[in-house]
Amino acid sequence: MAWIYLFVAGVMEIAWAIGMKQSEGFTRLWPSVFTLSAIAVSLFLLSLALRGIPIGTAYAVWAGIGTVGTALVGILFFSESTDLLRLASIGLIGAGIVGLKLVTP
Repeated sequence: MAWIYLFVAGVMEIAWAIGMKQSEGFTRLWPSVFTLSAIAVSLFLLSLALRGIPIGTAYAVWAGIGTVGTALVGILFFSESTDLLRLASIGLIGAGIVGLKLVTP
């Protein structure tokens, strides 16, 4: 169950990163409310995941999911660069996430 909590926490990190962009510096009410709610849910689920996953692994995977997911959303919805080096770097982060999952009980 800890890995499920961690995965959903990572997805919520993607949500709050995108929400932060949409809030325009917390000047728009509803995107700001969404962002703050997503941050709270993400951190709460991360704290639940830490009951069963070592902190170094959990934090790295949480941040990695957020990083890869946010970068992909940026590419797909905000016309961000698809430069080969950028995509390869995102892939390396993804490989690190998978590697940490494989070596953590």
